[in-house]
Amino acid sequence: MPENRNAFRSHPDLYMASSLPDAIAALAQRGERGQALAGGTWIMRAPVRGEAQDRDYVGLSRIDTLRELRRSDTALAIGACVTHAQLARELPADPAWEALALAAAKSANPAVRNTATLGGNLCAASFAAADLVPALMCLDATVEVEGTGGAERIGVEAFVERREAFVPGTLVTGVTIDRDAARRRISTHARLPLRRAGDYPVAIVSMSAQIGDDGKVLDARIAVGSVEAVPRRWTAMEETMAGRPLDDAGLAAKARLASAAFTGRDGVEAPGWYRVRVLPVLFERAIAQLRQGAGR
Repeated sequence: MPENRNAFRSHPDLYMASSLPDAIAALAQRGERGQALAGGTWIMRAPVRGEAQDRDYVGLSRIDTLRELRRSDTALAIGACVTHAQLARELPADPAWEALALAAAKSANPAVRNTATLGGNLCAASFAAADLVPALMCLDATVEVEGTGGAERIGVEAFVERREAFVPGTLVTGVTIDRDAARRRISTHARLPLRRAGDYPVAIVSMSAQIGDDGKVLDARIAVGSVEAVPRRWTAMEETMAGRPLDDAGLAAKARLASAAFTGRDGVEAPGWYRVRVLPVLFERAIAQLRQGAGR
C-alpha cells in the first residue's frame, strides 16, 4: 500500500544540531520536510489541532548562541531560543522594553513560559494569539534570519508576511530592538484572557510611544494581536495619537470608531465580534499604563 503522508508518525525523526551552520545545513538537506525544533510547545500539540506530525526535526537546544540575551547602549539582541521565562527574568528593566517584558511574563502559563521560545512564537504562523509578536511589532524589532545563502535582517512586520515562504534551510536566529537614547520611549502590553479561552488572550494591544517635553506624543506604534488571524499595526490610532497628550479624552472615542476596521476571527473561545468589541477597552488600558510609565 502507498504511504499515507498525512498519518502521524509514532517516532518522528530528530537530529540534534551542534552549531548554527550544522542546523542550517541539516534543515536544507531535509528540504520541505525539515523543521526546526526548540521548545516544541506548538509542535507537540499538532495532534490536538489535527495536523500531521511527519516532519524531520532539527533540534536547536545545543546551540548556546541562540540562548543569549545581550544589551548595549543602542540595542537589545535576543537569541531565537531564549524562552519566555528567561526573557521576563533577564530583560533589563526599562520602560522602552516594558511591552516585551509584559508579553513574556503574562503569556500562556508557567510551564509553557519555561519552554516556549522567541523564535517559535515568531514562526508559528497558525498561532494567532502569540503574545510576543505584537509586542515586537510595537517596538519596531528586526528579525535576523540565516540560511545557506547568508544572513538577512527583516522588519518584524515583513517577516510575518514572509514567514511561510522562506526556502528550506532558513532559520530565525534572533531579534534586535534598536534604541535611540536621545528620545525616550515607553511601551506596554495589554491583553484580555477569558477563562474558557484557556491561557491565551482573545485580544491584544501592544503600544509604544515617544513623549515630548510638552507631554504630547511625538510618535506612537500600536500592534493588535489575536483579533485577526495575523497580528498587524493599528496605524489609524497611531496617527490619531500623534500630537496629542496621553490624557486626551477624545482618544477613547476615536478608538471605538477605528476598531471597526478590524474583522475579528471566530473561534471556540470567542466570536469575532467580541474580539473587536474589546479593542477600545484594551486601548484605554494601554494608554493608562503608558501614563504610569511616563510618570516614572
